[in-house]
Amino acid sequence: MSLLVGVLRRNPILAMALALFGSTAMVVGSPSSTGVDLSASYQGQFLSYLAVDLALGFIVATRARRASAVAAGVSLVVQLLLVGGFAHGDGLIVNLLISLLAMVAACTVGLLSRERREHATELRAQAVAEAVVAERLRIARELHDMVAHSIGIIAIQAGVGSRVIRTQPEEAGEALRTIESTSRETLSGLRRTLVALRQADPDAEVSGRAPLAPSPGLADLERLVAATADAGVRVDVRRSGEQRPLPADIDLSAYRIVQEALTNVVRHSGTGRCRVTIEYGDGELSVEIVDDGHGATEDGSAHGFGIVGMRERVALLHGRLSAGPRPGGGFRVAARLPLPDAAGVPVRAR
Repeated sequence: MSLLVGVLRRNPILAMALALFGSTAMVVGSPSSTGVDLSASYQGQFLSYLAVDLALGFIVATRARRASAVAAGVSLVVQLLLVGGFAHGDGLIVNLLISLLAMVAACTVGLLSRERREHATELRAQAVAEAVVAERLRIARELHDMVAHSIGIIAIQAGVGSRVIRTQPEEAGEALRTIESTSRETLSGLRRTLVALRQADPDAEVSGRAPLAPSPGLADLERLVAATADAGVRVDVRRSGEQRPLPADIDLSAYRIVQEALTNVVRHSGTGRCRVTIEYGDGELSVEIVDDGHGATEDGSAHGFGIVGMRERVALLHGRLSAGPRPGGGFRVAARLPLPDAAGVPVRAR
């Protein structure tokens, strides 16, 4: 049995065949099989088949079901024939029961081990699939929030420039400069996203040596407000509470929520102003964007993903989001993001 341990891992079917041959030789060549009645040999002559049962359990746990069924059938037939042919008197029934129970126990343990391993494999595959889906959704949200806002501003500025290029060249030039700066910021954001996607390959190199800007946050809100003002919507920003540094995921999500809400104001509200309120509470960050335009449906356009992306961001942070028309006209987006205790550190001057 000790010699078969090494063979068992490499070729369990060969190990079982060798164990079955050796055990059969021990039974056939034992003193009781030659007519000599030795009680010790009579009681233990079939114990050698325990090695066969152990090998059978390993086969059931690690090999295909067809191979396991063939191995179990061969072992069962050989053991029944040998026990039936060499057991004597009352020992026949006892040895048959012991052999069957040992085989059933070995096969049961092997099946349980197989099922547990297959279940663990399924869980790992499911976790990988969920991670892939979550990453795809994250990339989709980032690309939508980043590109939709910039393209909206570019489209508006391009329309303004085309209308006044002959009559008011200075305003047309200003619109073109806004388009240029917005395009550069969008390209920088896209490049940052592509770099994040390529980080899984340590040997991958990104063309260009321009330094990458960090992910945006509420500290970049003034720049976003200025870009929105260039698109024709004046934004009134109000902050309350003790301002403090936020975790990167909360800071980015809050910025993206404001960005997407302002994009919707520019594209759909038909108004020239809106209000953004940022409140730093003790346990949560509150973000509210309100406009006095003509409003929209709660889920926005049937082909849009802005509010859907907001809801996904807030849900990932275990927060709450409400978005819908206001009773008095306009549209309101409000998000509440819970803050961890570690975020409660005073803001350092920049």
